Amino acid sequence: MKTSEAVVTAYNLCKSFQIGEAQVEVLKNVDLRIKESEFTSVSGPSGSGKTTLLNLVSGIYKPTSGKIVVFGNDLAAENESFLADFRCKNIGFVFQSYNLVSTLTVAENVAFPMEWSRKTEDHIRKRVSELLVMIGLQHRKEHFPSQLSGGEQQRVAFARALANDPPLLLVDEPTGNLDAKSSLKVAQILERLKNDGKTVVVVTHDDKIIQLADHKLHLEDGKLVSLNE
Repeated sequence: MKTSEAVVTAYNLCKSFQIGEAQVEVLKNVDLRIKESEFTSVSGPSGSGKTTLLNLVSGIYKPTSGKIVVFGNDLAAENESFLADFRCKNIGFVFQSYNLVSTLTVAENVAFPMEWSRKTEDHIRKRVSELLVMIGLQHRKEHFPSQLSGGEQQRVAFARALANDPPLLLVDEPTGNLDAKSSLKVAQILERLKNDGKTVVVVTHDDKIIQLADHKLHLEDGKLVSLNE
C-alpha cells in the first residue's frame, strides 16, 4: 500500500441513537480521510461523539447514513461474521476500560487474538514475549488483571491490540484514568508506534499525545473539524 492511499475514508457519516422517544444525533455529516502511517488525534468535549466515531471505524457500529470505508471495505455493507474476522486481521482496539479478560493472565490476554487467528504456538510464544518487553511488563506475565495497576492494565491492552500486528490501531482515551507517570509511559508507547509507521487514531484530551499527531481533529456537537489548518 502506498503512503498516499487512504486507510479510512468517511463520507457524510451520520450516527443517531434512539433514547426513549427521542432520536439523538451524535455524529453529523462527518467527512474523514486517514492515510497510511498517519497518527491522528481526535479531541472534543464529553459526549461529542469521539468513541462513537471509533466504533464506526472499527465496524462495531453501523452508520445511520453516509459511508465508512476501511481498507477498501464498505463496513456498513458487511455482515457480523465478516466484520469480526476483518477486525481481528486489520484493527487493534485499545478500549478506555481496558476490557482485559479477568480469568486470563497477562500473557494469556496478549495471546488471545493470535489464538483466534490460529497462529502457531511458537509464533504466539515469541510474539507475547516481544510485546511484553515492549511495554515493560515481562515480569508480570503470569499475573492476572486484578493484580495490576490501571496503568499496567492499559499497557497490557496495548500489547493485546498489537498482537496480530494490525495495520490500524484505534485507541480510546488511553490516559484518561491514569496518573501522570502511567500517562507518560502510555504516551511513550504511542510515540514508538508513530515512529514505527503504524497508522493510529487516538481519542484523547492529553496534550502530550495530541502533540504527537500528524493530523489533529476536534469534534464539537457531532461535527468534525481539523486543527491543523
